[in-house]
Amino acid sequence: MSMSDPIADLLTRLRNALHAGYPSVEIPASSLKEEMCRVLKSEGYIREFTRIEDGRQGMLKVQLKYTHDRKPVIQGIRRVSKPSLRVYAGHDEVKPVRTGLGISILTTSQGVMTGKQARVEKVGGEVLCEVW
Repeated sequence: MSMSDPIADLLTRLRNALHAGYPSVEIPASSLKEEMCRVLKSEGYIREFTRIEDGRQGMLKVQLKYTHDRKPVIQGIRRVSKPSLRVYAGHDEVKPVRTGLGISILTTSQGVMTGKQARVEKVGGEVLCEVW
Protein backbone atom coordinates (compact mmCIF):
# COMPACT_ATOMS: atom_id res chain seq x y z
CA MET A 1 0.00 0.00 0.00
CA SER A 2 1.43 3.37 -0.93
CA MET A 3 1.47 6.18 1.57
CA SER A 4 0.06 9.54 0.53
CA ASP A 5 2.13 11.61 3.00
CA PRO A 6 5.32 9.91 4.25
CA ILE A 7 6.53 13.05 6.07
CA ALA A 8 3.32 13.16 8.15
CA ASP A 9 3.85 9.46 8.89
CA LEU A 10 7.38 10.20 10.18
CA LEU A 11 6.10 13.00 12.42
CA THR A 12 3.18 10.92 13.71
CA ARG A 13 5.42 7.95 14.55
CA LEU A 14 7.79 10.26 16.45
CA ARG A 15 4.91 11.94 18.31
CA ASN A 16 3.25 8.63 19.25
CA ALA A 17 6.52 7.03 20.42
CA LEU A 18 7.38 10.08 22.54
CA HIS A 19 3.95 10.10 24.20
CA ALA A 20 4.23 6.36 24.91
CA GLY A 21 7.74 6.83 26.37
CA TYR A 22 9.52 4.47 23.97
CA PRO A 23 13.33 4.65 23.84
CA SER A 24 13.36 4.31 20.04
CA VAL A 25 11.10 4.06 17.02
CA GLU A 26 11.52 2.50 13.56
CA ILE A 27 10.37 4.41 10.49
CA PRO A 28 10.42 3.37 6.80
CA ALA A 29 13.47 5.09 5.30
CA SER A 30 13.85 7.60 2.50
CA SER A 31 16.55 10.14 1.77
CA LEU A 32 14.30 13.06 2.77
CA LYS A 33 13.37 11.43 6.10
CA GLU A 34 17.05 10.71 6.73
CA GLU A 35 17.92 14.38 6.14
CA MET A 36 15.11 15.49 8.45
CA CYS A 37 16.47 13.18 11.17
CA ARG A 38 19.95 14.64 10.58
CA VAL A 39 18.56 18.14 11.23
CA LEU A 40 16.68 16.94 14.35
CA LYS A 41 19.87 15.33 15.67
CA SER A 42 22.03 18.39 14.98
CA GLU A 43 19.50 20.60 16.79
CA GLY A 44 19.40 18.24 19.80
CA TYR A 45 15.82 16.95 19.49
CA ILE A 46 16.76 13.27 19.04
CA ARG A 47 19.65 11.27 20.45
CA GLU A 48 20.75 9.30 17.36
CA PHE A 49 19.45 7.68 14.19
CA THR A 50 20.73 4.81 12.06
CA ARG A 51 19.66 3.40 8.73
CA ILE A 52 18.97 -0.35 8.74
CA GLU A 53 19.09 -2.01 5.33
CA ASP A 54 16.53 -4.78 4.91
CA GLY A 55 16.74 -5.48 1.17
CA ARG A 56 13.76 -3.24 0.43
CA GLN A 57 13.61 0.48 1.21
CA GLY A 58 15.27 0.16 4.62
CA MET A 59 14.30 1.44 8.03
CA LEU A 60 15.43 4.38 10.14
CA LYS A 61 15.89 3.56 13.82
CA VAL A 62 15.55 6.81 15.77
CA GLN A 63 16.77 6.96 19.38
CA LEU A 64 14.46 9.40 21.18
CA LYS A 65 15.63 11.94 23.72
CA TYR A 66 14.07 12.67 27.11
CA THR A 67 14.86 15.06 29.98
CA HIS A 68 15.99 13.84 33.42
CA ASP A 69 12.39 13.63 34.63
CA ARG A 70 11.36 11.50 31.60
CA LYS A 71 9.62 14.28 29.66
CA PRO A 72 10.16 14.26 25.89
CA VAL A 73 12.55 16.87 24.50
CA ILE A 74 10.15 17.34 21.59
CA GLN A 75 7.13 19.05 23.17
CA GLY A 76 5.29 19.56 19.90
CA ILE A 77 5.65 18.76 16.22
CA ARG A 78 3.42 20.07 13.42
CA ARG A 79 3.27 19.45 9.68
CA VAL A 80 3.11 22.77 7.80
CA SER A 81 3.26 21.96 4.08
CA LYS A 82 0.87 19.18 3.09
CA PRO A 83 0.34 17.37 -0.22
CA SER A 84 -2.98 19.18 -0.58
CA LEU A 85 -1.57 22.62 0.33
CA ARG A 86 2.12 23.29 -0.20
CA VAL A 87 3.65 26.13 1.82
CA TYR A 88 6.69 27.90 0.39
CA ALA A 89 8.61 30.74 1.99
CA GLY A 90 11.41 33.02 0.89
CA HIS A 91 14.37 33.54 3.20
CA ASP A 92 12.84 36.76 4.52
CA GLU A 93 9.42 35.12 5.10
CA VAL A 94 10.62 32.28 7.37
CA LYS A 95 9.19 33.01 10.81
CA PRO A 96 10.74 31.95 14.14
CA VAL A 97 8.89 29.08 15.82
CA ARG A 98 7.62 29.74 19.37
CA THR A 99 9.60 33.00 19.53
CA GLY A 100 12.86 31.21 18.83
CA LEU A 101 12.34 28.20 21.13
CA GLY A 102 11.60 25.84 18.23
CA ILE A 103 12.77 25.21 14.68
CA SER A 104 11.18 24.95 11.28
CA ILE A 105 12.56 22.42 8.81
CA LEU A 106 12.73 23.49 5.16
CA THR A 107 13.70 21.71 2.01
CA THR A 108 15.63 24.12 -0.20
CA SER A 109 17.71 23.99 -3.35
CA GLN A 110 20.73 23.58 -1.06
CA GLY A 111 19.25 20.67 0.91
CA VAL A 112 17.22 20.21 4.06
CA MET A 113 17.93 22.81 6.74
CA THR A 114 16.41 24.78 9.60
CA GLY A 115 14.65 28.09 9.07
CA LYS A 116 17.49 29.90 10.82
CA GLN A 117 20.07 28.39 8.44
CA ALA A 118 17.86 29.33 5.47
CA ARG A 119 17.72 32.95 6.64
CA VAL A 120 21.52 33.06 7.06
CA GLU A 121 22.19 31.48 3.65
CA LYS A 122 19.41 33.57 2.05
CA VAL A 123 17.56 30.64 0.46
CA GLY A 124 13.86 29.87 0.58
CA GLY A 125 11.96 26.66 0.09
CA GLU A 126 9.12 24.45 1.21
CA VAL A 127 8.38 24.58 4.95
CA LEU A 128 8.00 20.91 5.90
CA CYS A 129 7.32 21.09 9.64
CA GLU A 130 7.81 22.93 12.92
CA VAL A 131 9.32 21.34 16.03
CA TRP A 132 9.42 22.78 19.54
